[in-house]
Amino acid sequence: MATLTLHYHPLSSYCHKVLIAIDVLGIEVEKKLLNLGDPQERAAYLALWPTGKMPLLVDGQRPVPESSIMIEYLQQHHAHPGRKLIPDEPDAALEVRLWDRVFDLEVMTPMQALTADLLRPEGGRDAQGVAQARERISSAYSFINRHLEGRTWACGDAFSMADCAAAPALFYAATYVPLPAEQVHLSAYFERLMAHPSVARTVDQARPFFKYYPGRSGLARRFFDPAQA
Repeated sequence: MATLTLHYHPLSSYCHKVLIAIDVLGIEVEKKLLNLGDPQERAAYLALWPTGKMPLLVDGQRPVPESSIMIEYLQQHHAHPGRKLIPDEPDAALEVRLWDRVFDLEVMTPMQALTADLLRPEGGRDAQGVAQARERISSAYSFINRHLEGRTWACGDAFSMADCAAAPALFYAATYVPLPAEQVHLSAYFERLMAHPSVARTVDQARPFFKYYPGRSGLARRFFDPAQA
C-alpha cells in the first residue's frame, strides 16, 4: 500500500478538520509539519500544490488537495472497514456536504479573516472588514443554532464530515465571537464536539502551539493557560 503523507500545521483549522477525519476513519498517515517560512521547503511544497494551501494529502505520487475532497478520498480508498463520514444514501450525503460547506464558508472563512487582520501591522488593519467578519460569524451562529434543535450532530445522529468542519470552525471562531449563552443548541453542540474523542485528540496535539495563535487571548483556559505557555 502506498504511503499516505499529510502536509500540515497543528494550528491550521483546515488541518484540524482533516486530522479529525483521519482519526475517525482509523487511517495511519505520516504527518509532515510544514514550515512555509523556509524558502526551500516552501518551493518544494508549491511544486506539489501551487496554491500553497494546507493541508495537502499525498498518496504515493498523487497529491490530493482541499479538505473536503481529502476526506471523501480517504473514505473511498483508505478508511477502516465500516467507518464513514459521508453516508451512502444520496440525499443524506448531500446534507452532509451542504453543512460541511456552511461551516467552512460561513464560520471558518470569516474566522480566518479575523486571524489575518491580527497579523497585519496596526496601521494596516481593516476595522470595517473585522466588523463584517464578526457580523457574519454571529449570523451563522444564529441559523446554526436553529438547525441544531433536536439533533445530536450537524446532520442527525451520526458524526459526519460536517462535524469535522464544525469543530475547528467553532473552536477558533469562538475566540473572536464567543458563543452566545442563549443559543443553547449551539453551545451544547460545541461541548459535544469538544468531548468527541477524535476532536479532543486533535485539540490536545495542538496545545503546545496555541501560544503562537494570534487569537490566543480568546481561548478558554481549559484549552490554553498563558501562565503555562
